[in-house]
Amino acid sequence: MMIDSSTDVHVEAARIQKAIKGHLGLRSNALIFEYSNSEGKVKLDLITINPKHNQSFLFQSVLGFDKVDALKKMLDYVENYKEKESSYTVQWIAKGDKELHTSYFRASNVYDTLDKLYYGRDMNTITVFSVVLNPVA
Repeated sequence: MMIDSSTDVHVEAARIQKAIKGHLGLRSNALIFEYSNSEGKVKLDLITINPKHNQSFLFQSVLGFDKVDALKKMLDYVENYKEKESSYTVQWIAKGDKELHTSYFRASNVYDTLDKLYYGRDMNTITVFSVVLNPVA
């Protein structure tokens, strides 16, 4: 019996996506796996959705040779990001909103933190009041 190789790729991708979701402990509807092509490689943007204020933010981007390679790199990041990246607290307000929100990011620096906050949106739609590097516990 021949096994369709494309099915194996999809099964492997689904397995890795499930492992990523499980490691992060988020509901399945709180994570979006967005794929695109970048310089001949597959770019994977992992996006989180915060149900409290109904906003989406970039969790991390990786490049891989194909979809499965990108997913494997993302899983490696998810398993190790807390040891490798700093924790930041961002206080912000959405345009037309009256409530100040607090969000937490892991990033290598303040600029990466803001890139994750503003991912996929016009910078004029959110006003940032503070970005604080959290102390190491």
